Amino acid sequence: MVVTVLRWIAAGIAALLAVGALASFALYIGFEARPALDRAKRLAAWIRLLALTWFNVEVWGRVVYTIATWK
Repeated sequence: MVVTVLRWIAAGIAALLAVGALASFALYIGFEARPALDRAKRLAAWIRLLALTWFNVEVWGRVVYTIATWK
């Protein structure tokens, strides 16, 4: 149950970051605003960080669960 809530929270944060990155990229395309491109790149980096962190939590969580329930 707790893991499901954490997954939804992480997915929500990733979705918000993706919307921001896409909007910033659209502003760059539409108005050639260089700061918008820089913002889109920073938001994309945060998305990658969130994805890699969540992957690490999933893998190590499974390792800890396996060790804890080993018979």
